[in-house]
Amino acid sequence: MYITEPEKKIPIINDVDLCVLGGSCTGAFAAIRAARLGLKVALVELSNCFGGVATNAFVAVWHPLLDTTFKKQIVAGLTEEVLDLIPGEDKWQREDKVFYFNPMSMKYALDKLVRAENIDVYFHTMYTGVSLKDDDTIDCVFVENKNGRSAIRAKFFVDATGDGDVCRDLGIERYVNDNVQPPSYTFLTNGDVEPLYEKYPGFNSDVITKLANDYCDEYGMEHDFGWGIYLPGGVGARFNATTHTFGRFCGEADQLTDAEFNGREKAFITLDILRRHGGKDAKFSIIGDCSVIGVRDSYHYKTKYQANYLDLLLGKRYEDNICNGTYNIDIHDKEAGVTFMGFDGNYTFEDTNGNITHGSWRKEKGIDLSLPIPTYYSLPFRTLVGEKYTNFIAAGRMMNADEPSFGALRVMTNLNQIGEAAGVGAYLAVNEGKTIQDVDGKKVAKTLSDGGSANLD
Repeated sequence: MYITEPEKKIPIINDVDLCVLGGSCTGAFAAIRAARLGLKVALVELSNCFGGVATNAFVAVWHPLLDTTFKKQIVAGLTEEVLDLIPGEDKWQREDKVFYFNPMSMKYALDKLVRAENIDVYFHTMYTGVSLKDDDTIDCVFVENKNGRSAIRAKFFVDATGDGDVCRDLGIERYVNDNVQPPSYTFLTNGDVEPLYEKYPGFNSDVITKLANDYCDEYGMEHDFGWGIYLPGGVGARFNATTHTFGRFCGEADQLTDAEFNGREKAFITLDILRRHGGKDAKFSIIGDCSVIGVRDSYHYKTKYQANYLDLLLGKRYEDNICNGTYNIDIHDKEAGVTFMGFDGNYTFEDTNGNITHGSWRKEKGIDLSLPIPTYYSLPFRTLVGEKYTNFIAAGRMMNADEPSFGALRVMTNLNQIGEAAGVGAYLAVNEGKTIQDVDGKKVAKTLSDGGSANLD
């Protein structure tokens, strides 16, 4: 059944060099990079802040800016800048150089960075459609907010919506991984978890997950796996990523809705377990929950190059390199458990009961064990470049990557760099009057390095 919407004139509210759809760190960094290079930029965001999962889902962890030796800085640029803007009491760094931060401070730091570049920002604004100038060139995008429906015209567009909403409307070929990594419904609690370590002596993983798994059967809740931290500067607030929503595909509206219901239910079941079994004087409350579920995986869109996990783990280098990373391959199973694969050739699978299976991917793939172990991996610019549309890039978790490499590249420190590269690619296309397919990837890499990104060799 269909209804025909009456034809109407749509006002063009802005005409810019670059329009970025989605204000996650990926999208915000694309906008900032392009604006610093001289483009006039519009940035459209559905919520009331920048940062995406880092802020709206409280996932307040960024992986190291150094290689695995901790001697060579491989990530800098806007990732380092925004961390520097967060006050010292609102962030801390583990011995393994992983950063944790207060997500509320991250919101404000991102505000400062974006506003300093005179970017035209549209909060509470939804992308709703795209219009073409010709067969392979975008003319404008449609958005809706409190002022109604309008259009933004631009010379170039970046889709940083996460699920690739613009890609969908353009009809770009897409695929779904066999194992779609389930989302986590994240929430904040107060209350002391230290007694749980006495309950589970020698247990080094997340104790709230362990407690929930011991009692979840009586609630009909699946065994799960996850992690949690006390937020820096959070005065006792603990971040919990302990509840996955299995069997929901968040690239579809009805399943995304159901995932939010299911995740919130699991969060409050976990709270009830904490209150009943967290210790004699256990006092716990949920003091905040995510404004959007932490989606890991949904649709992926085809580009000129698909990231390959063996290239990552063997440290392949590229002349058009746009991203350096060390985060191991981390595949959350669609049913339960997690697989980790590292540079050293080893992999582990840990189920929800803490049982661990070990193996060697190097041996199984017949790779010469005498080959050197790399200290970081890289990603080429052509991963972002599509086959058809001349003034368009998609940047984010919709990336073209095989299942294992996606398990490494999907984390924010990597997506931050990918966003910066999208902004630079947009600038070069507009400034040089080229299609994105004709932009020199080596020039993208050099422009990133000249702008402060680290060791893009």
